[in-house]
Amino acid sequence: MRKRWLIIISTFLSLAIAFSVIFLFSLNSKQIVYNPKDPPILELESRKSFNFFWKEANTDKNSKGYGLIRDRAPGNPEISSIASVGFGLTAIAIGAERKWVPYDEAYERVSRTLDTLLNNVSQENGFFYHFVNIDTGRRAWNSEISIIDTSILLCGAITAGEYFGGEIKDKAEQLYKRVNWQWFVDPNKNQFYMAYTPEKGFAGHWDFYAEQLMMYFLSVASPTYPTNPQMFYDFQRHFAAYDGGKRFIHSWFGSIFTYQFSFAWFDLRNMVDKKGVDWWENSIIAIESNRKFCIDNKNKFKTFGENSWGVTACDGPKGYNGKYGAPPSGYDNTQHYVDGTVPPSGAAGSIVFLPKESIATLEYYYKNFPQLWGEYGFKDAYNLDVSPPWFDKDVIGIDKGISLLMIENYRTGFVWKYFMKNQYVQKGIKEVGFREK
Repeated sequence: MRKRWLIIISTFLSLAIAFSVIFLFSLNSKQIVYNPKDPPILELESRKSFNFFWKEANTDKNSKGYGLIRDRAPGNPEISSIASVGFGLTAIAIGAERKWVPYDEAYERVSRTLDTLLNNVSQENGFFYHFVNIDTGRRAWNSEISIIDTSILLCGAITAGEYFGGEIKDKAEQLYKRVNWQWFVDPNKNQFYMAYTPEKGFAGHWDFYAEQLMMYFLSVASPTYPTNPQMFYDFQRHFAAYDGGKRFIHSWFGSIFTYQFSFAWFDLRNMVDKKGVDWWENSIIAIESNRKFCIDNKNKFKTFGENSWGVTACDGPKGYNGKYGAPPSGYDNTQHYVDGTVPPSGAAGSIVFLPKESIATLEYYYKNFPQLWGEYGFKDAYNLDVSPPWFDKDVIGIDKGISLLMIENYRTGFVWKYFMKNQYVQKGIKEVGFREK
């Protein structure tokens, strides 16, 4: 009996030592596992997307453009886009939280980038030009002053401010407070203009639904130049459906990014506006419709299918095209353009809305198309309907950005957690008239 007990005790001690070794080995492992249930593709694409924003930035501390981030890579290396910088400021907060880069280095990069934006980059009344030279911060390509790209920049700055706090929060608030939203309003229509150039003045109106919800929330809460909350209800809400499905408020070209961008920062789940519209659910229906369109047309376009969908503005075989989209579009479904081109960001940016389908699609791309994978994860787009099949050489900042932010929100809710804490964000949502369902 005594011998039996000695065997049991010896076995127990051996197991305890073995488990201790395994535990100590795991502590020394360089790989940080956040959620073992996350498919590996999410960590891969997130980390590599982050690398774009970290590596494709101006890091010359003596440069007036320090911290500005390229619009794309490897193409046009001298051009930064303000929207890319906005996504990048959020990306750096994600990178610091996940320890992809040291916290102190991330803090300094963000703080000095905000200095650049406050002091060196071309702007009018607080609004920035769409494209600027990455070394000087001066206007590039005779581009327009862009209210939507400025709004994306502000969302990024606010997120970084809430995460890092201190002087970064102060600088982000300075950036936000100096924007004269009233300057960009057409009082005759109570709508925002789309663009401004010194040569031609204001042009276009945000008169149809697109990615602009963020503009209304940010503008009505401004402590310096607030706008009328009614503006949110004065753009046209055109309802339509795809192939007999559910009706929803659609954008002009039906590009999937228009149903994603504002939701990367604004958490509107379980909320409705004063007219009872659930914009979160609206995006779900729009994205389901986009996917169904691709499935329905897989015999017409080789690129399309159950695991290749998400038609949106992106690069194509003939260059960048902002009209890529799916029906419904315009008033009669004639405004979207389709040639078989699909960007991985279409599915990646949809992961919070259709998680199962989005993950399956990203895994499909990764397993089947090594030509679509590169230094910064998925390249911008591909098309199997041209000869030879076309795979983009570039990645684009805003597409890497929506991929990273939405994957992070799906995994941890990180962006929503910090951005939604901001007092002006909370005020803006309330002023526009949103309430819990």
